[in-house]
This record gives sequence, C-alpha cells and structure tokens, in this order.
Amino acid sequence: MSSAQDVLDEARRHVEAGRSWKARDLLAAHVEVEDDTEALTFLGHVLHGMGDLPRAGAVWFAAGAKGPEADEAVAAWREQCADDFAVMWRSLPSPVRSEPRAARIEALHTRARDVDPRLDDAPEPLVRAGELVDDEDGEETAQGVDAAQVIGWILAALFVVAAVIGVVTVLGWIFPNA
Repeated sequence: MSSAQDVLDEARRHVEAGRSWKARDLLAAHVEVEDDTEALTFLGHVLHGMGDLPRAGAVWFAAGAKGPEADEAVAAWREQCADDFAVMWRSLPSPVRSEPRAARIEALHTRARDVDPRLDDAPEPLVRAGELVDDEDGEETAQGVDAAQVIGWILAALFVVAAVIGVVTVLGWIFPNA
C-alpha cells in the first residue's frame, strides 16, 4: 500500500509529465479511501487545471481551501448541483463525510438532511463494480460486474448463435436432400 506522500509524489510526476488525467485518477482513488487534506487540495488544483471547476469546487470545499480560484470553483460546484445540498453532500468523497467532520462539512450535512431526511438511511454500497476487495485469505479479488463485461458476454453469445446458424446453412448447401 502506498503512503499518502507516495501518492502525492506520483501525482506530481504525472502532472509534470503532462498526464494530468493520471494524476486526477490516482488522487481521486486515494481521497475515496483516505481523509487527506493535502491530496484533496492537490486534486482540486489538478481538476482546476483540467477545466473541471465543479469537481475542483467539491474537493476544495472538502479541503477547506481558500482564495479566488477556490471560490470560483465552489461557486461552479454549487451551480452544477443547483444548490441542492443533498446532491452536494453526496458529491463529497466518502472519508470527508464520515465523522468526525469539519464544521463546514457538518453544516452541509445538516442542510442536506433538512432537504432529504432519509439522507443517512440509505447505506452506501460497500463494493463498487469492478473494485478489488480483500477476501477471507487476505488476497485481493474483483467484485461486482462491469458494464463492459456484460456487453462482452452478450456479444460472445451473439457470435456463437451466428456461428451455429452459419454451420447449419453450410451443411444445408453441402447436403441439400438431408
């Protein structure tokens, strides 16, 4: 498992090499499992640099970032969410939403609960499609079904059906009276 500093260092290398999308993916995965203010702040900078102001605003809000860029991005996030506090709440990374929370996060949670009283009733899925989890032996295994897998199986089944139809047609040509 990489340390938070390793993740930040690797993300910085990706940005310096012009692969901001890789830095974004690495940092986004990290902040979904770790409450890391420095990674949230850097992710905000990466997203802002990529022109994704609403997502930058969400992570900068979570990190408590200040300044004109952060204010602009938070405004874009609020606009995208139409100031729906429940939507805004759900757009924050999971570790940020867990207790104990910063005062600004708790205030958002309170306002979100006012909008949607059942906000905390619906448990989040423990495993997302295609995510790796530890099994009983401590080894990582894939869980869930990916949409690409479903499409692949459907295409494979169609190929088999077409092959069978083709074989039957060819045999009909070879043995016309059978």
